[in-house]
Amino acid sequence: MVQIGYTMMTEQAGPRDLVDHVVRAEAAGFDFSVTSDHYFPWLRSQGHSPYAWSLLGAAAQATSRIPLMTYVTCPTVRYHPAVVAQKAATVQLLAEGRFRLGLGAGENLNEHVVGRGWPSVDVRHEMLEEAVLIIRELFEGGHVTRHGPHFQVDSARLWDLPDPPPPLGIAVSGARSCALAGRLADLVIATEPDKELLDAFEEHGGRGKPRVGQLPVCHDPDREAAVRRAHDQFRWSGLGWKVNSELPHPDSFEEATRFVTPDDVAAAVPCGDDPDDFVEAVRPYAEAGFTEVALVQIGGESQHRFLDWSEKTLLPALRKEFT
Repeated sequence: MVQIGYTMMTEQAGPRDLVDHVVRAEAAGFDFSVTSDHYFPWLRSQGHSPYAWSLLGAAAQATSRIPLMTYVTCPTVRYHPAVVAQKAATVQLLAEGRFRLGLGAGENLNEHVVGRGWPSVDVRHEMLEEAVLIIRELFEGGHVTRHGPHFQVDSARLWDLPDPPPPLGIAVSGARSCALAGRLADLVIATEPDKELLDAFEEHGGRGKPRVGQLPVCHDPDREAAVRRAHDQFRWSGLGWKVNSELPHPDSFEEATRFVTPDDVAAAVPCGDDPDDFVEAVRPYAEAGFTEVALVQIGGESQHRFLDWSEKTLLPALRKEFT
């Protein structure tokens, strides 16, 4: 069985709209929700980037059933891991146990803003592992003091600690991150239906744990309009994470994608209002072994129409196929 989630994409809508969208997603019957945690949008045309943690607090209070999750937070440069642990614990309390903390090695696009530079990929993975260990130790209660190669923690303690603490997920893209996730995560996160990533996660200790994927879609009764919108706002997604993690600014993504055509995007993103196209786009995730897939509806102003269509048409079709 594959659970179907909804993505609050902070890059394409403001905070009040995002809360409104997740309330509607809960009513429509989505199984869970995730939110991005950005400082910049990928492209200027997306036009937004509110603070994800304020959004999560509001969403926790505005909803009652739907699980919440970061997809994902980088706990190494823009945020200190001790602060991430405090934020996650607070959201878990506000959500009454519905929150999962998704972590990843981050992107230069968002992390450069604090002026600490952008480390090499090897250093980023070292920092992520150290950050995860700090967060896990803080979730255990008591005072934490650490003097590591990347982070200093001086007698930190979470005074409002949920029981249980939020499950911890790690985003993977290669062998090293899969090994880290298998050892230290309660679930794995990936943006591509790559079975080899899941196999590597299981090999390092992840057997039986949830596997969460994400899929961009663009619903519109006018398929050509959907293709235009997907190209305008989501053509960056085809660059791959080795590129996406390094570029520092939306203008960099504009330049890197100037030769990407609408047809290129339409080949990768289901567009229009034929539910069969969306079912077939989810299928590779199900076949790879993902247990959850969060859909990203492209275009902030198109969310309510997508959610209405999902309740009546898309979710029944997906559940018929993958339940």
